[in-house]
Amino acid sequence: MTGRREAARKRYDAGYFEHWYRRSGLGVGQRAFVGRKVHLALAAAEYVLGRRARSVLDVGCGEAPWRAILRRLRPGIEYLGVDSSAYAVARFGRRRNIRPGSLATLASLRIGGRWDLVVCADVLHYVPTAEVRAGLAALAPRVGGVGFLEAFTREDEIEGDRDGFQRRSRAQYRRMFAAAGLHPLGLHLYVRRTVRDSLVALER
Repeated sequence: MTGRREAARKRYDAGYFEHWYRRSGLGVGQRAFVGRKVHLALAAAEYVLGRRARSVLDVGCGEAPWRAILRRLRPGIEYLGVDSSAYAVARFGRRRNIRPGSLATLASLRIGGRWDLVVCADVLHYVPTAEVRAGLAALAPRVGGVGFLEAFTREDEIEGDRDGFQRRSRAQYRRMFAAAGLHPLGLHLYVRRTVRDSLVALER
C-alpha cells in the first residue's frame, strides 16, 4: 500500500511514482492490482445505478492509472482526475484530463454535478483530519452512484509508504463518513442516503 499525503515536505515527483508504483515489489501500482479495484468499484456503481456508468471523478488520482482501465471497460466514459502533484499534472494533465487540486481545495474547484463513480483511492490516510472532513463534505454531494473511498486505519497491517501515515481508528473514519452523509456498503464502497434507502436490508 502507498499513498500521496498532501504536505509541503513530501514531494510527489517523478521519482516518487517510479519508486512506489513501478519498481516497488509490493505491487501497489501493478495493473492487475489496480484493475481489481476498478472492476469492483465500476460493478458496484452500475449495480446501484441500474445502468452502465458514464462518468468518473478520481480525487488524488496521481498519474491516473484508473483511467486507462476504465476506458477499456467503458469506451467513451467521462473521466476527470484531480491531484496535487505538479509533476503528474504537468506530464499527464492534458492527455489524461487531470486538474490540479486536493481534498482541501476540492470545494473551490467548481466541479459540478453528480458523478456515477467517485474515487479517492489510497489518499485519506495520508492527509490531516481537518482536510479529510473538508474533502468528504465536498465529495459527498458529487456521489451519484457509488464512492470508492479507500482508507486504512491504525488497526491495519500496512506495507509501503509510511511517511505521513495518519494513525486514525476505524471508529474515527466511520464518524467522518457518517458526518458527510456517506453510508458504507463494505469493501471501501459508500453511497449517499437516498441510494442507501433504495437498497434492501442485506445489501447495506
